[in-house]
Amino acid sequence: MNTKQIIDRLPKYLSNYIVEQHYEEYTEQDHAVWRYVMKRNINFLTGTAHESFLQGLLQSGINSERIPRIDAMNAILQRIGWAAVCVDGFIPPASFMAFQAHQILVIAADIRSISCIEYTPAPDIIHEAAGHAPIIVDSEYADYLRLFGEVGTKAFSSVLNYKIYEAVRHLSILKADPNSPKVDIDNAEKELSDLVKVIEEPSEMSLIRNLHWWTVEYGLIGDLDYPKIYGAGLLSSIGESETSLKADVKKIPYSIDAMNYGFDITTQQPQLFVTPDFKHLTSVLNEFVETMAYKRGGVYGLQKAIGSDNIATCVYSSGLQVSGVFTEMIAEDDQLVYVKTIGPTSLNFDDKELAGHNKDYHVHGYSSPVGLLKGLDKPLEELSDEEMNKASIVVGGNVELEFDSGLKVKGLLQNILRQKERIILMTFTDCRVNYKDKVLFEPEWDVYDMAVGAEIISAFSGPVDPDAFGLQYDPPAEKTHKIQYSPVEKYLHGLYGSVREIRETKIDVDKLKNIFEEVKKDYSNDWLLALEIFEILYWEGDGSLQGYVLNYLREMKISHPEFKGLISKGLGLILSD
Repeated sequence: MNTKQIIDRLPKYLSNYIVEQHYEEYTEQDHAVWRYVMKRNINFLTGTAHESFLQGLLQSGINSERIPRIDAMNAILQRIGWAAVCVDGFIPPASFMAFQAHQILVIAADIRSISCIEYTPAPDIIHEAAGHAPIIVDSEYADYLRLFGEVGTKAFSSVLNYKIYEAVRHLSILKADPNSPKVDIDNAEKELSDLVKVIEEPSEMSLIRNLHWWTVEYGLIGDLDYPKIYGAGLLSSIGESETSLKADVKKIPYSIDAMNYGFDITTQQPQLFVTPDFKHLTSVLNEFVETMAYKRGGVYGLQKAIGSDNIATCVYSSGLQVSGVFTEMIAEDDQLVYVKTIGPTSLNFDDKELAGHNKDYHVHGYSSPVGLLKGLDKPLEELSDEEMNKASIVVGGNVELEFDSGLKVKGLLQNILRQKERIILMTFTDCRVNYKDKVLFEPEWDVYDMAVGAEIISAFSGPVDPDAFGLQYDPPAEKTHKIQYSPVEKYLHGLYGSVREIRETKIDVDKLKNIFEEVKKDYSNDWLLALEIFEILYWEGDGSLQGYVLNYLREMKISHPEFKGLISKGLGLILSD
C-alpha cells in the first residue's frame, strides 16, 4: 500500500497533515543515531518490554541497521490492517486520534539529533516507528488503539487546549534543534508554563489525552511490582525506558483516575500507571466514554458543544444529526427546549449528509425545538401516517404544534421526511415559532426545517460527515526546523558513510585508522563515530588499533562527562556480544 492509496481511504481534511518522508535527506549520522538507539533499546527491552514488542519489530519491517522506509513498513503493516504516514512533528490531538481511528499510525518524518539521542522533546521516527508500530501486532492492543482514536475524535476541546498544543509544538521544535538560541527556548517555556497555569474546567480532550499519555505513550503492563513496558514513549527512549522501572518512579494501578494526572512532555515522568492486561485498557476507556457528552447528550452535551466554540454535532433521538457551531440553547428543569447554531450548518442521517441540507443551504445557521408534543402519548418521530392524520398533522395543511415546554410551531406543512420509519424533519412555510414571549422564527424568514426528536441523545466534536461538510484544517504554519549543515559537518557525515560501508562489506578495514585520526583531530566531540569504529575493530581489526580507540573512548568519558553514560552503554553492548 503506497501513500496515495492510504490518503484515498482517509477523510480529506487529514491529508493536509501528510508529508513526504524524503528518505534521501537522512544523513549517515542520522542512520548511526537510529542504529545506536535501536541496539540499546533491543538489548534492554528484550527482558523488560511486553512480548509483542520484539515480535512486532520483526513483523513491521523495522530493523536496527537503518532508518525504515515508510513504504516498506506499509507493505508489512497492511497484513494486520494498519498503515503509516509521515507528518511534520506534533499535529493537533483530535487529528492524531482521527488517524488512529482509521488504523493509521502517524510517524514524524524527522529523527532526533545526536544531542537529543537519549530523550527527544519532539516526536520523531524513532518514537513512532520503533515505539508505536511494533506493539500493534498484538490484536487486543491494536483494537484498543483504534477504539481510542474513535473516542478521541468525539471529545470536546477548548480554545485553551489548542493554545497549549501550539505552545507545546513550538517548544518541541526549538528544543529538537541544536542550533536554537537559549533565549528562544526560555521564552517558549515561559509561554507554555503560563498557559498551563490558566485554571479552567478540564475539557474532554484534556482528560482523554491524559489517558492516552499514561497508556499509549507511557504505559506499563503486568505485575505492579515487576511490570513490563508497552508505551511508545518508553519503548523509544533509551534514557527513560531504563529509569522507568526503578523503584523511585512511583507505580500506580491503572484506572479511570489516571485522567486527572497531567503530564509534562519535556521531562521524565514522576509516576507511571500499570495495567494488568490490554483488555483492562479497553474497560477503562469504555468507563470514560460513559462520562462524555457523546454518551450523555441533553443539556450537558449542548453545554459542551457551545463551550467548545467550534463545529460540533448534536444527535436527535430520531437519528437526525445537526453539524455546526452551536451558540445557544433554551432549557428548563434540565430539559432542552430549543437549540441554535450560527453559520454554515448541515443536516445528516446515518453519518451522511441529507440531500438539500448542506451547509450552503443552511448557510446562516439553524435552530429547532427539542421535546415531546402536548397531548401525545409517544414521541413525534414515532408516529405513523395514520397517527399523524388523527393528530391533524397533514402535508398541505396548516399545522400548529405545541410542545410540553410551551414552545409553539405554526405554519403550512410542506413536507415530512422519514428515515428508517422515523420522522426526522418537517418542512414549513409561512411559519412562526414562539416560546413564551420570545419569537424564535418569523414567517418572513423563508422556509423552516424543523428537526424532530424528543431529546438530544448525543453531542460530539466535529461534523459527522467531514468530507461533505468540507472540513478543512490547514497544516501547522510553523514547521520543524531543517538543520542546515556546514561543510565541516557534511564531511563528518561522509566519514560515517565510509565507516558504514566498511562494516557492511568488511572491505578496507585498514582505512579505519586514517578515519579515526580525522575524527580525533577534527571532531573531538563526536563520540558515536569513534564508537562505531571501535565496534568494527573489535570484530575485524588488529588489537593495537582496537586498544588505541578504546583508550580514546575511555579518556573521552572523563573529558566529556556528558557522554559518559552514552559511551559506557555503547561499549557494554559491543563487549557483551
